[in-house]
Amino acid sequence: MISLKTPRDYHTDPFIVIWEVTRACALKCLHCRAEAQYKPDPRQLTLEEGKKLIDQIAEMNHPLVVFTGGDPLMRPDLFELAQYAIEEKNLSVSMTPSATPKVTRAAVEKAKQVGLSRWAFSLDGSCADIHDHFRGTAGSYNTTMRGIGYLKELNIPIQVNTTVSRYNLHDLEQIAERVKEMQAVLWSLFFLVPTGRGMEKDMITPDEHEAVMKWLYQIQQQMPYGVKATEAPHYRRVVLQEKHRAGESSVADGQKRADVLGRAPKGVNDGDGFVFISHIGEVYPSGFLPLMCGNVRKDSLADIYRNSPIMMNLRDKSLLKGKCGVCEFKAVCGGSRARAFAITGDYLESDPYCAYIPGVGEEKCLHEKKF
Repeated sequence: MISLKTPRDYHTDPFIVIWEVTRACALKCLHCRAEAQYKPDPRQLTLEEGKKLIDQIAEMNHPLVVFTGGDPLMRPDLFELAQYAIEEKNLSVSMTPSATPKVTRAAVEKAKQVGLSRWAFSLDGSCADIHDHFRGTAGSYNTTMRGIGYLKELNIPIQVNTTVSRYNLHDLEQIAERVKEMQAVLWSLFFLVPTGRGMEKDMITPDEHEAVMKWLYQIQQQMPYGVKATEAPHYRRVVLQEKHRAGESSVADGQKRADVLGRAPKGVNDGDGFVFISHIGEVYPSGFLPLMCGNVRKDSLADIYRNSPIMMNLRDKSLLKGKCGVCEFKAVCGGSRARAFAITGDYLESDPYCAYIPGVGEEKCLHEKKF
């Protein structure tokens, strides 16, 4: 594998590329960014187009690649694409399939055979009632547990993804324990952005965001797995502040070193070290920021990422507005551009769900507040 320590300039090469290989999925998740459908879109990239895309990804300094959906397992040529990326292009590839009957032992064995670096399952509740409600499908929890069992048997690294919402805020401590029991290497928490099927009413409050992030900092000190926050760049600010209060080194990392895969040397943000390609080749700063910057069927991925005005603006922190624009942490944080766009309609506005007040040195929420 190409070393992820290779110097990387986010202005020219992303750290991670997410490819929505299909929009087809059998689940009906409440928050679904993709607004997935039961059948594949006939316009989705073909096998040949997918390989050309993989070629272009590899040329951008071999970033990490994640096959997502919909449900990637709904794509018959999924493992052929993965094998091409891994064996022919020396890419590190992970996958985020949905917990459906397609997660068979044979599918997991095939994933191991082709060399997938990691398999990520979503767990949005510590029990079936909470998880299945969020996933919109009865039996999803049990299917997830069965799939994780296959991964453990075959010694494939497990990543657990959890979308933080008002439906599971009270359950996060229990989910953290379940992740430990699963022997996962990483718990990745997605802080809900109201796009796709996700609604603003489903989100937790700014103060609850802050409280959860402070709790996460403690969790990553206690648990054997790493912790990662997605669409929550202010978690890097929280880590810096908590380390400072504890008199520790001011490195905004704090992750378990055993989890090397996916640990960026500096934080990524929408369009800044991160790029998303849809099932029909459209390129976005992330899957949560629905501003199309080009299409790989017409232009090269590198050209779109490097030269799209939207992408370039997202990497220029001097353009940030409101309190994000004057925040002393904007270089390491920058706020969720997707959430700013979803709430305000302006991707350069302040992240409205960050409770921090720039220049004050303290958060608006109380330190002792629990969620």
